[in-house]
Amino acid sequence: MIYISKSNSKKSKKESMSLTIEKIMKELNNLFTLRVFEDRDPYRVLVRTILSQRTKDANTDKATSQLFAKYKDIHEVADAPVEDIEKLVKSAGFFRVKASRIKEVSLLLLDHYGGVVPDNLKELLELPGVGQKTANCVLVFAFQKPAIPVDTHVHRIPNRWGIVHTTTPEKTEIELMKIVPKHLWIEMNDLIVQFGQNICKPVHPQCEQCPLTDLCDYYCENLSLI
Repeated sequence: MIYISKSNSKKSKKESMSLTIEKIMKELNNLFTLRVFEDRDPYRVLVRTILSQRTKDANTDKATSQLFAKYKDIHEVADAPVEDIEKLVKSAGFFRVKASRIKEVSLLLLDHYGGVVPDNLKELLELPGVGQKTANCVLVFAFQKPAIPVDTHVHRIPNRWGIVHTTTPEKTEIELMKIVPKHLWIEMNDLIVQFGQNICKPVHPQCEQCPLTDLCDYYCENLSLI
C-alpha cells in the first residue's frame, strides 16, 4: 500500500508520490515496449484516434489499415465519398458517425490549416470530433509532446493503485498532471493501456502476475490476505 506520512510537508508528500510513480513506470517499462502508431504521421494518428473511440484495438487496427490501403493521404480521404469511408471503417463501430467526422475534419484541415494537423491543444480541440483524449493522443503519439491521454485504463488503474481518487477521466487527467513527473507523461498512456489489457484487467485482474502489488491499494485491501 502506498503510504505517505501525515507529518510530512506538502513538498515531501509530492516527492514521495513522485518516487512511487517513478517506480511504477520503471516496472511497466520492464514489462512492455512502447509502441509507435502510424509512423507518427499526425494525420493518420488523428484518424486512428477518432476510429479508436469506444472500440477495441483490433477493430481500430483493421479499420485504419483498410482506410489507408485505399486512400493514401488527407487529399484522397477528403475527396472520397463518405459512403465508401463508412464501408472501410465499419469494423470500428459507430462507423457512420466516425466516417462523417473523418471526412469533415479532413476537409477542414485542408481548408483552414493547409492540410497540416495542429500541434497544440487549443487548435486540436477546435476540430470536429476531437475531444480532450483524442487531442492528447495526437500530441503524444504524433508530436511526442507531453500530455496524458486518459481512457478507461488510465482512469481505472491509477485509482486502483490509489495514487488518485477520482470519479471521471477528466478529473483523473487533472490529478495525474499534478503528481506525475512531466518527463513520464508521454509514455504513461501506452504503458498503462498495455498493462490494463494484459494484467490489470477491468474484471478479474491478474494480480498473481503483477509486479506492482506492493504499491497497489486494490491488492492490499482486497487480496493480500487471500
